[in-house]
Amino acid sequence: MKNTTIYKSFTLILALGLTLSGCGSDEKQAVDTAEAVSVTVADVDMGDSSTILAGSGQIKAVNSATLSTRMMGHVESLPVKIGQKVNKGDLLISINNVDLRAKKAQVEASITEATVAFNNAKKDYERFQNLFNENSASQKELDDMTARYEMAKARLEAANQMKNEVNSQFAYANIRSPFNGVVTNTYIDEGDMANPGVPLVSVEAPGAFEVEAKVAENNISSIEVGTKAHVLVKTLDTTITGKVSELSASAQNTGGQYLMKVLLDKTSSKILSGMYVTVRLEADQENNGKTVVTVPSEALVHKGQLTGIYTLGQDNVALLRWLRLGENYGEEVEVLSGLSKGDQYIVSAEGKLYNGVKVTIQ
Repeated sequence: MKNTTIYKSFTLILALGLTLSGCGSDEKQAVDTAEAVSVTVADVDMGDSSTILAGSGQIKAVNSATLSTRMMGHVESLPVKIGQKVNKGDLLISINNVDLRAKKAQVEASITEATVAFNNAKKDYERFQNLFNENSASQKELDDMTARYEMAKARLEAANQMKNEVNSQFAYANIRSPFNGVVTNTYIDEGDMANPGVPLVSVEAPGAFEVEAKVAENNISSIEVGTKAHVLVKTLDTTITGKVSELSASAQNTGGQYLMKVLLDKTSSKILSGMYVTVRLEADQENNGKTVVTVPSEALVHKGQLTGIYTLGQDNVALLRWLRLGENYGEEVEVLSGLSKGDQYIVSAEGKLYNGVKVTIQ
């Protein structure tokens, strides 16, 4: 009886052990066969010590204009559309100018009247001049005729100047393109009321582009007009060369940063105004910038006051590293410590990342 009890106990323990062993194997197998997270990785970018990562900005056309008017009136016609090519002098927008046309007719009538009066006064002046030379007219008669002639001349000049004024106002009623280019925007429709100083239409000349960016004060001493630039167009993932064309000497009204313009070299037709870029400038060896490690701000992980980034470890697993950050350069952030040359970090993932998770590289 005692042996039978011992045998049953041993059988129960053995069965329980096999059950637990089986559960452990299933759990381990589930972990091992867990689906890996698909990720995109990038190599750590060690900035060239002969360059300065100046900042980010936007591409814009060198020749661009936003046109408005000095007069109030309803828009009679808008013969252009966004994206339409125009030549210098082409009509872009016409504003109701009935009053202006009436004023022009009055001015032309005044000019006609003043011209007739001037011609008569001129003939009388010339006749009295001859009579005076023949001693047939007195000095006072000649002086009176001279004064009449000068007044008629002044009235004609005033009428012509009034005509010039009216014609200049027509330039604000019939707005024309100042150069060959493309219509980039229209801010009003036919029938709307145009008001003085309010933008109506924008035009830009494609082909010549520049970048407007801001430079931190710790880099400004290494930059001057003519410094060569390397401009990375993020959307196209291409780099364009250029040179610094303008550089502000004051940061008082720009938040402690200095305004800089970079004139781009020859560009392709894919380059468009408004594209975001990152500007890197070449520096002299004596005054070059520091070696800069940067990562995209979207790749960072924030937990409380700590900031880190997931790196690619051995056997393709994700490892979280805490970083010490420096300055912001647009969409990129300077890494002071935590990454080194040769490391790979995860830019984006199609799934949840955590320490030790298996990843597959896209």
